[in-house]
Amino acid sequence: MSRRNLVVAGIAVAFALSGAVWAADEELRRELDRVKKELEDMRSVKGELAKLKRQQGLANAPIGSADAIVENKYGPNAGVTTKQGKLTIGGLVQVWYYTIQNDNLGLFDDITPGENGGGDSNETKDNDGFRIRRTELKFTIDIHENVTVVVMIDPARETGGAPSFSSNLGTNLRGRTGDQTSFNSNGTMANSSFQTGAGSSQPKLLQDAYVHFHGFVPHHDFQIGQFKPQVGEEGIRSSSALDFVERSMLGQLGDKRDLGMTAHGTWWSDRFQYWLGLWNSAGNFHGSGGDQQNRTDDNDALDFAARILLRPLWKDETWGSIELGASTQFGEHGEAGDQRALGEGDLGDDTTTVDGLNRRRTWAMRHGAWLHYFPGGPVKGWWLKGEWAWMKDRNIPEAVRGFEDGFQGGSDFLQSAPNPFSVQGFYFATGYKISDSIWSDKVPGWFKPFEFAFRYDYFQNITVGDLVRPEERTDVFATTVYTAGINYYIKGNNAKIQMNYNWSDEPQDDNNTPARHLREVRNDSFVVNFQVAW
Repeated sequence: MSRRNLVVAGIAVAFALSGAVWAADEELRRELDRVKKELEDMRSVKGELAKLKRQQGLANAPIGSADAIVENKYGPNAGVTTKQGKLTIGGLVQVWYYTIQNDNLGLFDDITPGENGGGDSNETKDNDGFRIRRTELKFTIDIHENVTVVVMIDPARETGGAPSFSSNLGTNLRGRTGDQTSFNSNGTMANSSFQTGAGSSQPKLLQDAYVHFHGFVPHHDFQIGQFKPQVGEEGIRSSSALDFVERSMLGQLGDKRDLGMTAHGTWWSDRFQYWLGLWNSAGNFHGSGGDQQNRTDDNDALDFAARILLRPLWKDETWGSIELGASTQFGEHGEAGDQRALGEGDLGDDTTTVDGLNRRRTWAMRHGAWLHYFPGGPVKGWWLKGEWAWMKDRNIPEAVRGFEDGFQGGSDFLQSAPNPFSVQGFYFATGYKISDSIWSDKVPGWFKPFEFAFRYDYFQNITVGDLVRPEERTDVFATTVYTAGINYYIKGNNAKIQMNYNWSDEPQDDNNTPARHLREVRNDSFVVNFQVAW
């Protein structure tokens, strides 16, 4: 073979070898890609299995080292180790700063200063300061795919003496503001002067404690324990999702727990819902017998409650959303004796207690209704809300401070044989949320988190003994509060700042009999809420 042929053969062999090497290399690359894909698929399946285990609460199932690394990571949605089931921890912290217009006189004027029961001062209710309003810690554990347990505590509820809002006179003003009383869980009077460090209050640390059964019956779930009766709307709404710093006056009366059970049905993708419940309902709806929570029942009867919710229009791009509903609760309160008290018939009996109990048997009831509208189209971001409530019940004896024989003077008269009476109220609120509006992408970034709101709040929160028959009859008067608010959402309801200014308007003598000496209290207020929820 010539040298030339040898060169040509060598080149050919080199090309052949390089082609073989290239082919082998390409085959290796394909094999590596296939292995990588299989590994990725395995990781994906492994992740789904780990997620499924967490959802089903399989705490005792064996896990691999990779799962252990994932389960021990820190951050949102990180796993929590529990002996049984899956535990979720939530919370809410609200810190307030408030300032109140100072007025040393109360609603009934300074009648006879220095005499027992004669003065009516607003001095202890208008001090400015900071307040820890809520410190809720909520523990939810899915012990079974159909059984959930919820416990929620709020240590801030153990404090007292802070003024109320939106009116610092409160939702239940029973006579003169300068000498109010609160009641123990058994209905007996208790000194509530937290300003001096004296007195006691019904324990409120434990808020929710209930078992939730779900998935057993199609479209239904069941709760039993202590939680809010499903009555009204704003009262049972989460405290982290309020449109204003504090609920309306009627909403505050609905923000109370009781012990009982509820059946809940939901249809049409939650657009139609109903609740049916049975409740202890200790005390009374007017609040003079103490709260319903954290106490045993004080009567043999149970209250029945029903609530219905309908969303005929929901999340429509053009027309928006409409929610409306109604609720009722009724039953016998008190333990024994005739339902009528002194003056309610020809009883010839002025006994105010029956077998040592603090009040007669009373047929009590409360009703409520609400309507929400969130328009769509060019006005989306605007919202309107309204709610009405009515309640009837009997106070415990000596809960209402009245005026004997129609004269105020220095009398320390207390109502001895109260008849049942009713109060009612309503609110209307509207607002505009920039981030939900058509301008959300056109305004500066600093302006987008703002929401502007206004509320008109009316409630018959003032109850006093009648001028003619003060022992048994109760007269009611209403307070009106106008609230202007600004909300700044840092991270939705999980981090926000709320600012409210409240114009409070009480009744005056020009609208009522001069014998009352009713006067407009200078008690407008400004409140700021700093909120974090998780």
